[in-house]
Amino acid sequence: MMPPMESAQLRSLTVAARKRLPSRDRKEAVAALLLLLFLAFAPRIHAQAIPYTRPVETAPQENTIGGGYKTLAVQRAKPRDYWFQVLDVVILGAAMGIAVWLVLKRRSRKWATVLTIGSLAYFGFYREGCICPIGSIQNVAVALTDPKYSIPMVVTLTFFLPLVVALFYGRAFCGGVCALGAIQELVLLKPVQVPPKLDRALGLLKYVYLGLAILLAIRPALARDFLICRFDPFVGFFRRTGSPHMLMLGGGFLLLGMFVGRPYCRYLCPYGGLLTWCTRLARRGVTVTPDKELDCGLCTNACPYGAIEHMRAVRKDCLYCARCYASCPRTKSELVTLS
Repeated sequence: MMPPMESAQLRSLTVAARKRLPSRDRKEAVAALLLLLFLAFAPRIHAQAIPYTRPVETAPQENTIGGGYKTLAVQRAKPRDYWFQVLDVVILGAAMGIAVWLVLKRRSRKWATVLTIGSLAYFGFYREGCICPIGSIQNVAVALTDPKYSIPMVVTLTFFLPLVVALFYGRAFCGGVCALGAIQELVLLKPVQVPPKLDRALGLLKYVYLGLAILLAIRPALARDFLICRFDPFVGFFRRTGSPHMLMLGGGFLLLGMFVGRPYCRYLCPYGGLLTWCTRLARRGVTVTPDKELDCGLCTNACPYGAIEHMRAVRKDCLYCARCYASCPRTKSELVTLS
């Protein structure tokens, strides 16, 4: 290490030499320094201009890798055949038709429950939540706003079919067909009534969720986000896998659903908001008694969804569970005879 005195002397000599250096020599020194810098970086600049070419056209195979390497088995199932997708839509339409017949014609709570279990088994655990009008909201929104984005016809039918049924008969899809609604319907053990004002306020959340999901879905492709599918609370159960926080979210909804009837359907389901609008135009829907109302009030206590007001069913809120039928003494002619 250089002593402090010698270092100070060297700096003073350097400053004196710079003062004695003529202006022309100073320019030549700067030019030489720039030339050296150019020569130092020139190979890198030249290298960046060389176009890249793939050394091979395909990925290395087992025989070229050697060492006993074996290609891993495909870990994702192949896409479902198109005709099976069509069959799913046919089953969806048939299930809604059966729901309408069981609830409006047969007025049977027992068989409506059987349909609910069957729909949960097929659309939920067998098809793993893939036949989903709820998530198709995003696909349809993108297809309407992005001319480069197209969706299969089966997705379009899956989106519109429950809405068309709702225009004529009410929310049949919610009653015994939707897997998300079915799993909540079957865990409801001891329902409590939500205060009407709180129920109406929470019901607005699904419209906020619907608007947010559409806004995020129609963004440019690189920034696009399908919020409804990403935060589906029950798909992890249907597929027997999922992130811990989503499984906990779904478990929380099911735990709450043991006491509050279908909390996701009533307060967050964005497709439920669309069905509510369509059901307002329905000419037929649930009526508590087959002919004449008794006004006994038993149906109001039996409905866990707050869908009965002044002892009359409110069609836009009715979820086709048929609990009011099971509680109504008018359906049991041996108990009540009307004059």
